[in-house]
Amino acid sequence: MKLDEVPQDESQSFEGQKKRLYARDANGEYTTALSSGWEAEDVVLDQAVEEYNRFAREARERANLRLCSVLEYHMYAHRMDVTILAQATGFFRWQVRRHLKPAIFKGLAPHKLRRYEEALQMTAEQLRTLPPEDTPQND
Repeated sequence: MKLDEVPQDESQSFEGQKKRLYARDANGEYTTALSSGWEAEDVVLDQAVEEYNRFAREARERANLRLCSVLEYHMYAHRMDVTILAQATGFFRWQVRRHLKPAIFKGLAPHKLRRYEEALQMTAEQLRTLPPEDTPQND
């Protein structure tokens, strides 16, 4: 994209901030430019956030039925999936999937639980419980 085509749509999700993008200047050389966002980016981001909210609602229902651990709810409420949570904790994806089982998560060793605490910035007690239903997710 050319320097004068860098989107400046005042994206709601940027909350007044700007991000740096690469663009070509008049000489055809790559340079950086600040963008206040792009309307299409806002639409896609809103859709992704709603999808994670849906995943979190469904995980809450499964956790209440003891079909999954509360870790699955917290993972989605923090806009993560198995791959991202694995990267954030240093676990393999198969280990994270295993920890999404209630019995496995309940018996998780303290040093392993600490990795989730750090990645999700929550205490062990918060990780083991579901927040009240009226508590807003990370919007």
